[in-house]
Amino acid sequence: MHEAAFQGNIAVQVKNLERRFGDFVAVDRISFEVKRGEIFGFLGPNGAGKSTTIRMLCGILRPTAGEGHVAGLDIMKQTELIKTRIGYMSQKFSLYDDLKVEENIDFFSGIYQIAPERQKARKEWVLEMAGLVDRRDTRTGLLPGGVKQRLALGCAVLHEPDILFLDEPTSGVDPENRRQFWDLINETSEQGVTVFVTTHYMDEAEYCNRIGLIYRGKLIALGTPERLKKEQMQDCLFEVICDRPHDALEILETHPAVQDGALFGNGLHLMVKDPAACAGPLRTFLQEKGFTVTRAERIVPSLEDAFVSLIEENDRMNGTGGEKS
Repeated sequence: MHEAAFQGNIAVQVKNLERRFGDFVAVDRISFEVKRGEIFGFLGPNGAGKSTTIRMLCGILRPTAGEGHVAGLDIMKQTELIKTRIGYMSQKFSLYDDLKVEENIDFFSGIYQIAPERQKARKEWVLEMAGLVDRRDTRTGLLPGGVKQRLALGCAVLHEPDILFLDEPTSGVDPENRRQFWDLINETSEQGVTVFVTTHYMDEAEYCNRIGLIYRGKLIALGTPERLKKEQMQDCLFEVICDRPHDALEILETHPAVQDGALFGNGLHLMVKDPAACAGPLRTFLQEKGFTVTRAERIVPSLEDAFVSLIEENDRMNGTGGEKS
């Protein structure tokens, strides 16, 4: 680790960061900080600006405006130094499928200029962590997705970086391997590495110490998962399962007790004023309108509920149509 380069306890600091592609604003003047040793999640739908932000922080893409520091280094002026201090892993795993497992590790050892006396120990650590001690001569492209994922993570932290950037690292990976991968992320964090991870999986965001919700290039919320759920979901949440949910939502939005509503999976999530008086009346209300109701009860809000609520609030304020993500 490089103690002196950090600005106090801050690993990443961004102020009014912006990136335009012609007239399109991909990242719209966002500001936030990531604490040292933190697992920070950047959550948002595809196309929201997550990957563009990470590419700017990693020195791959130059910002249009604003400022930022990564490990105390200026993202405008010190991009090459930043690349030596960070690890980076994308959803494509950043590996070469035609190379053997060991050849991939050797390649990244050279890229990161790992000292010769450290290379063997670091290689063996990656092989053991990825469960590939006996498969070092296997062509990487033949590995199962979860194993390949662990190998990619190992290659990203070969040089023991201060900050690890993970851009949609579990996209396309099955749930069991996703859980195992998050165990590795937690182990990495416990070793003092700051982890900055982008994801559109709501369950993964729950594993983060703090999250930023980004939508249409704007940072619309920032805080711990619990705080975001508590502050955003102050009313009571009801789940309603019925036939023709889209039609039912339009009708329920006219009910005086319903503050807000959204399609959610094969049902509806409704924000209501009075939970004690709602379950029966809502069921009766829909039945009288000709719907078959199989469930109508209060539930504990999820982070996805908070995110949907934030998006709808953002769209109402800006007069745009919402994406249900």
